Amino acid sequence: MKVACVGGGPASLYFSILMKRVDPSHEITVYERYPAGATYGWGVTYWEELFDYLHEVDPESARAIGESSVRWDSWVVHVQDRATVVVEHGDEGFGVGRRRMLDILAARATELGVRIEYEREITAETEFPDADLVVAADGINSVLRERDSGHYGTEVSVGRNMYMWLGTTKALDAFTFAFTETPHGWIWGYGYGYDPGHSTFIVECAPETWRGLELDTASEADGLAKLEKLFAEVLDGHPLLTRSEGGGSARWLNFRTLTNRRWYRGNVVLLGDAAHTTHYSIGAGTALALGDAAYLVDALHAEPDLERALARYERERRAAIRVSQRAARNSSRWYENVPRYIDLPPKQMVALLNERHSRLLPLLPPRLYYFLGRSAQNLSLLAARLIPGGRRPISE
Repeated sequence: MKVACVGGGPASLYFSILMKRVDPSHEITVYERYPAGATYGWGVTYWEELFDYLHEVDPESARAIGESSVRWDSWVVHVQDRATVVVEHGDEGFGVGRRRMLDILAARATELGVRIEYEREITAETEFPDADLVVAADGINSVLRERDSGHYGTEVSVGRNMYMWLGTTKALDAFTFAFTETPHGWIWGYGYGYDPGHSTFIVECAPETWRGLELDTASEADGLAKLEKLFAEVLDGHPLLTRSEGGGSARWLNFRTLTNRRWYRGNVVLLGDAAHTTHYSIGAGTALALGDAAYLVDALHAEPDLERALARYERERRAAIRVSQRAARNSSRWYENVPRYIDLPPKQMVALLNERHSRLLPLLPPRLYYFLGRSAQNLSLLAARLIPGGRRPISE
């Protein structure tokens, strides 16, 4: 196949790698509108399950990503000066610099024969008249998708809370949450390391708190100074940073959840954030982008007819991400209702933070949900001891 990939992010690059591994005769070009290395963002997260999968399908790039990653297996939750709760989470998590990941994937793709053109802006699929397939992996503001948003059935819902994606020179050795009370309400940060000297630090709050703290009108320097003071305990004297290596200044945003009823038209197919977005609080964006790439490659090589292949990709991948999308919606709503949980005893609050993906949690009083969960856990442990040869939870 002759393939044009629009957008030089993880989804596009990994798709090109997997396509070449399956069949080196594919002719693939990736078009990226920014210069090489000019990426936005700080670090990205992924989890042990994804890491194992990457090793299976392309061990060379997985090895390089693993060697560049920071690892953790616990959470640390700071709740003002009330308590610091450490949670041994069980699943091993990883953080890696976004620029470093893109460099690794671009180098691997080039090694396999993929052509990458930087500083090349694409505005229409008609620029590729001889392409068998055009992959629109150009992000949430996809130009190719927006040219025909009516066909794709694009819908965007805007979250209530304000957030800002920052960095810091504080090297966090666990996935860290920090909740700080102000006279105008609660503000919180999520932080995780991604190289030995840097961490991502995302700050979020309700719009009333954002305005009350005058973060809506503060200059960049004044806003950072205010946030550094609010999160002084976690940052331990380290600064917050607004500019990543690739340039660009951080700004306050509302998260946009994007969905599409259709993921392809003719020989154009949507991939990654161009097809769907999920709230950052579940840490699944990179995993979903790489998963999209794998599903599309599988479909293209399982079905000789392009229409049938793209229909299969849309059908199977949409079903596969449904759980993650639901978890992301529930997680974002949990944070939009922080006051509902924050006054619980710290261990209970942290337990419900861990349960924020639940569909049932918003429907029950928080204390009731917590004690029901504890009771179910205790019953499962009791059953494992009393039922001969049985170690399965009683709910099974």
